[in-house]
Amino acid sequence: MTDATQNIGTQTVVPGEGQLGDYWALLKPRVMSLVVFTAAVGVFVAPVSVHPFIAAVSILFIALGGGASGALNMWYDHDIDTVMKRTSRRPVPAGKVTPGEALTLGLWLSAISVVMLGLAANWVAAGLLAFTIFFYAVIYTMWLKRWTPQNIVIGGAAGAFPSMIGWAVATGGVSIEAVLMFCLTFMWTPPHFWALALFMNEDYSKAGVPMLTVTHGRRETRKQIFIYAALLAPLAIGAAFTSIGGWIYFVAALYLNARFTWGAWKLWQRDETQAEADAYAAEKKYFRFSLLYLFASFGALLLQAAWVKAGMEAWF
Repeated sequence: MTDATQNIGTQTVVPGEGQLGDYWALLKPRVMSLVVFTAAVGVFVAPVSVHPFIAAVSILFIALGGGASGALNMWYDHDIDTVMKRTSRRPVPAGKVTPGEALTLGLWLSAISVVMLGLAANWVAAGLLAFTIFFYAVIYTMWLKRWTPQNIVIGGAAGAFPSMIGWAVATGGVSIEAVLMFCLTFMWTPPHFWALALFMNEDYSKAGVPMLTVTHGRRETRKQIFIYAALLAPLAIGAAFTSIGGWIYFVAALYLNARFTWGAWKLWQRDETQAEADAYAAEKKYFRFSLLYLFASFGALLLQAAWVKAGMEAWF
């Protein structure tokens, strides 16, 4: 084997000879699915109707912007991704795509997504998308992630913007409803990622990432998860009393936030002598529910809007 090749598992990889799937992985498709869904909800629940074609292409360009952020993140973070078990098989640390290729892809997709969203929808939405890409790639990835345990708290704004961008696609501006959808994701992000950090703490420690679990310990992290879950609940339930809310969303929000907060309380109060395997299972279970929580919350908003637009609210 020459110096230009690497062993990845049982496979020999030549750096820079990535396949289509490797470039797709640079865009973080699982994260992109969340971007697409929350952006689509933002478009659909807005009080202004959008032509289906305009809505579809706008969501596509928002998704491309999210993918651009992922590629730029993988370009800059390839050094710590190599160290962390969870990320070591990503295309750049695995040697399938070079850092330069990831950077080039990220920059081109950034420019294309912003310009095309501006042309397809409006420049308010395009400006919000440009700021989101900048915030995730520069403010979060290059600064916050490696310098402060508040990285996820502040950096969570990047993942919270898509619903606001979707709203701007439809309305050409921002309103209290868009801000509430933003806050729903923003306040959800810390407990979601801290739950991940609890059972992936060794990875963050090895990589030198100052996640809260590394700087303040597991007990304090579980406490902060509960605090944020408790603060999120009234905010999420309160959205039921705005123009995007209603009885469907209200019932869903009550149930989801009761479970989310109660689960956080149980995590915080768990016995410190509990077997590590049991603790790992509990933390992973809460992390998985947190994903369901956000998709279900936005799904309830979508269902509520569909109910209203179908005229069914007249029956209640």
